[in-house]
Amino acid sequence: MRAPSHHWMSWKEYLMLEGESTLKHEYRDGEMVAISRGTVQHAQLAAAVIRDLGMQLRGGPCFAATSDLKIRVRSTGLCTYPDVSVICGEAKTDPESKHVVLNPTVLVEVTSDSTEGYDRGEKINHYRQIDSLLEHVLVSHREKLLEVFRRNEDGLWGRTEARTGEIARLESIKAKLAVDSVYEGIELHQS
Repeated sequence: MRAPSHHWMSWKEYLMLEGESTLKHEYRDGEMVAISRGTVQHAQLAAAVIRDLGMQLRGGPCFAATSDLKIRVRSTGLCTYPDVSVICGEAKTDPESKHVVLNPTVLVEVTSDSTEGYDRGEKINHYRQIDSLLEHVLVSHREKLLEVFRRNEDGLWGRTEARTGEIARLESIKAKLAVDSVYEGIELHQS
């Protein structure tokens, strides 16, 4: 069996094809990479984070957006759809597409069996190249665990975690996520 051939495409080609597609694709290393569909549990966790952050951010300078919003890391070329994005102030869009935002303050990813390695490794490394990004959060699909990665004043990243009965603090947006609230009514499936 032959390995599939890969076709490098430009950013403009990606924008055109993605605009016509009924599926979501990341733009990674000059390729369109299909994004797998989420599970019920994944959708519930992302919705809970949106709900909790949305209520706290209401009326302020920041807003939470769903995974319909594309975020681009200009320095690495990655364009993806985080599960939750928080934008503070005016959303700065890509010069070539008003549908792609360049300046998130917080990004949230809900892990899954198929994406956890990527979410914890390569994707985080891309995200950390965004100058405006101050925090990113991983929401575990395996256990009640919220991990907050925060950029300090020296530009280094630290990690805190919150488990059952605890609160994850998002200092950059003056918000918090209560673990019990995020996971309320959600049955976790161990792999």
